[in-house]
Order: sequence, then structure tokens, then C-alpha cells
Amino acid sequence: MPKRKICVVVTARPSYSRIKTALTAIQEHPKLELQLVIAGSALLDRYGNAIDFIAKDGFEIAAKVFMVLEGENPTTMAKTTGLGVMELTNVFYNLKPDAVVSIADRFETIATSIAAAYQNIPLVHIQGGEVTGSIDEKVRHANTKLADLHLVASEDARKRVIKLGENPEKVINTGCPSIDLAKEISESPQLDFDPIEKYGGVGSALNWKNAYIVVMQHPVTTEYQQAKAHINETLKAVKKLDMPAFWFWPNVDAGSDGTSNGIRAFRELEKPKNIHFFKNMQPKDFLRLLKNSKALIGNSSVGLRECAYLGVPVVNIGNRQFRRLRTKNVMDVNYDLNEILKATEKAIGTHHFKTSNIYGNGDSGKKIAEILATSELTYAKTITY
Repeated sequence: MPKRKICVVVTARPSYSRIKTALTAIQEHPKLELQLVIAGSALLDRYGNAIDFIAKDGFEIAAKVFMVLEGENPTTMAKTTGLGVMELTNVFYNLKPDAVVSIADRFETIATSIAAAYQNIPLVHIQGGEVTGSIDEKVRHANTKLADLHLVASEDARKRVIKLGENPEKVINTGCPSIDLAKEISESPQLDFDPIEKYGGVGSALNWKNAYIVVMQHPVTTEYQQAKAHINETLKAVKKLDMPAFWFWPNVDAGSDGTSNGIRAFRELEKPKNIHFFKNMQPKDFLRLLKNSKALIGNSSVGLRECAYLGVPVVNIGNRQFRRLRTKNVMDVNYDLNEILKATEKAIGTHHFKTSNIYGNGDSGKKIAEILATSELTYAKTITY
């Protein structure tokens, strides 16, 4: 029997860590052939050039899709997605996969789903059924309605996808592949590298070995005009805290210019001596950095997902993760200097939490590969009610 060709499209830096262990499991499965497509901001240097890390991890890349338009506003998001549909349609036509995998909920992932579904290619959606704010909320559920097979990350998400009218037999809780990496790190947590020495970055040399925090804050697409004001509150709070901080660059979204400009202006004018900025890190290095930190500050889903398993205290700012499933490690605050500072001081004084398995047990990648190898792949469906 010929191997099933599974085409996975990675469109951004965080998507790679969300799917990495599944990519490995697909590549190693005797009944599967991995067709890896790298697209969007995953190809761009200013967003961390994730493709370099992907290649270093030994994955062969079947196609690259350059589709990001400059501007970082709602109009360029729509145009980027439209360009993605056109380019990915050609990629799928040429690769002729047996199934296409679309990851999670970033705005441009709908391009993957449309290009596959309209060509009668079975579409597999990873991490549907969750709840957040911004455009991600709409895109995630639109992907669900275009998809034929749903591999969700929690039981809560599984129930929600079924409520959306999907066949329960086609909705499977595999957990999140990023938890596989978190499990590896929790079993071997030692921080065995110097982040500044290994990754460079920009900013002051930090005396970080006694204690530090990690910061990762992205713009909210429905509040993109306030992105600079939002990031300024966090910048002021972290500077006032006066603890070494490793700060990571935002994703490409509407408002990214405001967030980036806010960081650059603050860095030049205030010259904070306790903050060092990075574009990207290898997924395991990033999680090891998180595991050994006092807390994560910002609005990344990493705080609710990987940090739940790692037990890292999290200060979650604003509405980007509105209603996403979370555990006791998360404190929610507004875009307010004093709220952020108070919550961060509390998080720093808190011991790490017990491991939570709400997003999986650490075996998701292998589960996903086996399902892709054995499930019936179809592209026709009707709503169940």
C-alpha cells in the first residue's frame, strides 16, 4: 500500500511548536509521508525566521509560500489571507496530498482550509473548539466548519466542536502536541545554555541566573489601534519591577507595528537595564527558559497551555485569551501598570504549581500520526442536526 501523503502547513512561529512532535511522528510513521509547507511569517526574519529552526530539526520542506503583506492592519490581514488562498491552492494542486492539516486559529490559517476544502482534499483541523477573543475566535470555528476531521486539545474543546454540528466520531481529543515538549522539559528541566550567548538578541547584559521573568505580549486584532498604549503599560511595569526579563517579539497581526514601535521607542528612550529582547528560540529552549522562570507575563496562549503543564505562574493581560480554558496558575489583569506590577510581584512570590493535564498528557504527536494513518479520510459532510 502506498503511504498516505499528509501535508502540514506551518504559517507562523508559534504554530511550529504547536505541531512539532506530530511532524516527527508523521515523518517516522511507516504508513505516512510528510509534506511540510512553510508559509507566512514563519519565513520572515523580523518574526524570528522559524524556518531556520525547522530545517535544523531535520524536516524536509516541500514548499515555501511567501504571502505576508506589509502594514500589520486588518486590511493587510485580509489581503495576506487572500494571497495565501491563491498560493496554497497551487501548492496543494502540485503536491496532491491525501490530507491537509490546518493548525489552530491564526488569522491566515483559514487560507489553508479554503484551499484544501475547495479542492476536495480531506481537511484535518488541529486544536479547534477553543474559545478566545479577537479574529482568532472567528477563524478557529470557520476552520472547524471547513474541516472533515478534528483533532482537539481538550475534552472541553471536543464538546464544543460537537455542538457546532460535527460528527462525534470525527472529533477526537488527542491533546496538544506542545504538551509533548513540555513533558520532555519537565523531566529534564535544567537550563543548560545561556540565552543571550546562544541567541544574541538586543538589550542589556543581564545577571539572570538567580531569578528572571519571561514576557511575551501580542497585539489584539480587535483592539489594534491601542497596541502601542497596551505594550507601554507592560514595559513600564517590567522596568519598575527591576527583575531581569527576557522579552520576546510579537506575532504578525493587526497592531504588530504599534507593539513593535512601542518596544523600540521605550528601549531607546528609557534604556531599561533589566530587559533583553529576542525574536525567537528553538521550542525546547524556550520551554526550558519558561520552566526555570519566576513567571510569564503577557497574553500568549503559552501561558494557558504549556505553562499549565509546567506549573509556571502567569500574569495574563487583557482580552486576547478571553475565556480560553485555564488553571490556577493564571492571574488575569487589565492593561494597567499598577495591576500588572501587583500581579507580577504576587506571581514571583508564588511557588510553581502542580502539573495540569487539561491540554494533554504528553503523547499527542504519536496519537495524531496514528489517527492520520488509520482513519477514513473523507471530504463530504453535512451538519448533524
